[in-house]
Amino acid sequence: MSKRRVVITGLGTVTCLGYEKETVWSSLVAGRTGIARISRFDTTGFDVTFGGEVKDFDPVKWLPAHEVKHHDLVAQFVIAAGDLCVKDAGIDFPKEDTTRIGVILGSGIGGIGEIETQHERLMKRGPSRVSPYLVPKLMMNAISGQLSIRYGLRGPNYVTASACASSAHALGAALRAIQYDEADAVLTGGSEAALTPLGLAGFCALRGLSTRNDQPERASRPFDKNRDGFVMGEGSGILLFEELEHAKKRGARMYAEVYGFGMSADAHHITAPAPDGEGAARAMNLALKDGALNPSDVDYVNAHGTSTPLNDVVETRAIKHVFGSHAKKLAISSSKSMIGHLLGASGAVELAITALSIERGTVHPTINYETPDPECDLDYVPNEARELAVRAAISNSLGFGGHNATIAVGRVRN
Repeated sequence: MSKRRVVITGLGTVTCLGYEKETVWSSLVAGRTGIARISRFDTTGFDVTFGGEVKDFDPVKWLPAHEVKHHDLVAQFVIAAGDLCVKDAGIDFPKEDTTRIGVILGSGIGGIGEIETQHERLMKRGPSRVSPYLVPKLMMNAISGQLSIRYGLRGPNYVTASACASSAHALGAALRAIQYDEADAVLTGGSEAALTPLGLAGFCALRGLSTRNDQPERASRPFDKNRDGFVMGEGSGILLFEELEHAKKRGARMYAEVYGFGMSADAHHITAPAPDGEGAARAMNLALKDGALNPSDVDYVNAHGTSTPLNDVVETRAIKHVFGSHAKKLAISSSKSMIGHLLGASGAVELAITALSIERGTVHPTINYETPDPECDLDYVPNEARELAVRAAISNSLGFGGHNATIAVGRVRN
């Protein structure tokens, strides 16, 4: 059975840089960061006091006021990003066969905010005061279920959970569902809202976060020699994947074609990547093979690029292993330098950014790159955006647990 072709026809993002596509894109290209001190809760006593917090988010823009309490912030983000994506795609779902349209999303943590709120209520006021909305709000599959209900979409519907690779795995599953005729279109991506007291405390305890509290805007510095950890972010990215002929039939605008997907496991450590980068390299090679790409066809890598001492070296090694001498010719940048690490939502937001890079012939910089690291010696597009006619690109996601996932995308082929 030949694989059907898949294109990206809609994008919606919610990040610390804003919500509207043009706002987010212009900030990225200008090298502006959204990382700042946390304002949602008191960070007194925390080792880290900043993050990529979504600021001034008003769910009432997307939900009736009386319904807001039915949704954890992780679902509120996904509803907002979903609406932005659907509007951007210009698709009219009532005119479509909704049994052929799915929702496949990813989240690494889910509704942790609701767990915190209701646990405090349990401890202070007793079990009878726990909200009946607790379970529907904390369950990870609430995010795909809510979008399915919102638009009446009755195709494949589920959530993947693989830490920082969660939404990348969802994107891969959406690609496969369309390629093998299980759906004609899929709303896919992910959401994360773990920038809560418990979430932040947990990651502080892991000692994986930057502690540059005096200069939060300079804290995320992927591939820079003086990086000291990642910066927690939050938000959502939703894309509409669509079968090529289906998109053509409705006259859809196409950002890019999704060429292929690859995934692997390190089988090494629950939080640290395998030092040789073999697992990450294998995911990249599988994505290239699936997309019928040679390494020399790729012009751009949207890197996982977390700004942790180990991850950035390992990813650099993996890129060198896959691309050989061509690695030196690649433009590589990390969106996390400006939006932080969105955990399970990162792969989706970063693929949306990669699709815009292909459409617009520009790649955003990796900001805060000041001191080269001898072990990270590739072209990370330091500090200034670059015009680049991107033919093909890959986006990497490498998650706790040793989960590796790569999406290959590029210009719509003739």
